Amino acid sequence: MALAVSISAHMTMTDPCPRASANCVKPAGTAPTSGSWDTGNIKTPIDPATPVFCHTQSKWSQPAATWTAGQSVTVQFLQNPAAHSGGHAQFSLSYDGGKNFVVVYQVLKYFFFNGPVKYNNNPEVLSYTFTLPKDLPSSDSAVFSWSWVNASGNREFYQNCADVVIKGTGSKSYTGKKMVIANIKGYPTIPEMVNDYNLGVDLYNNAEEITVTGSGSSSSSGGNNAPKDNPDNIPSSTAVAPTPTQTPAVSTSNNSNGGCTHGAMNCASGSSGYEVCVWGTKTPMPCAPGTACKPSGAGSILCDYA
Repeated sequence: MALAVSISAHMTMTDPCPRASANCVKPAGTAPTSGSWDTGNIKTPIDPATPVFCHTQSKWSQPAATWTAGQSVTVQFLQNPAAHSGGHAQFSLSYDGGKNFVVVYQVLKYFFFNGPVKYNNNPEVLSYTFTLPKDLPSSDSAVFSWSWVNASGNREFYQNCADVVIKGTGSKSYTGKKMVIANIKGYPTIPEMVNDYNLGVDLYNNAEEITVTGSGSSSSSGGNNAPKDNPDNIPSSTAVAPTPTQTPAVSTSNNSNGGCTHGAMNCASGSSGYEVCVWGTKTPMPCAPGTACKPSGAGSILCDYA
């Protein structure tokens, strides 16, 4: 029996409720200031060719949450998502409407999981609890961001944003690591990491520092107020029982550039793996042990048991 399945590139933050999300409760007065409720796009990765960060620049008419600097907060995610074997994730804040983000917490390598996995779409963790820095400045119009680079599948960058109020304790500025952007045209590409979860970690460790202020200004800084990374990647979280690991399918994308179509995938010679096009360059990727690459119709391929 074949165990390969098609993957849905769907994942979204649910609390705090991201801008325009149709997955959240819609209390009176919290509709977007323009546009309409998003019924699916909010769950997809940011378009790599023509990115609109946060998926929308339309802020909510009321904040999704009010937080105090130094308090513990919990961020929750969609049930039954595609977890793409984990990867690198950051939680960040912007004080200038979403132009610049400073990291307040990050989980590298195994986001959505408790450790390394092999091609697993079924998350073990759907809730993360962490403490906000005590020296965050106040703002009635801060933007909270969750960003994620998936470990397996198409090379993607996910981001959701929620409008929040930050109540500070007197600090006028905060210095931390600048949010990492990857797998977007003009930014670094992080390859699949299921065989080496350290891939891309250097981008996060070496990210420049940025200082943000409650008035909305920002500047590069040499400060050492780094994000509170969890060194063991075991966050305070709510776990869900994982189902048996399945080998995901992989599909093509339609962003063309250079010698091949960005995101397009083809089975490699010998069928032990496949090639993914990254901005005009074909990059080899292995299938999971015991599986082989096969066409699945409609321009898609999958790694399936022989």
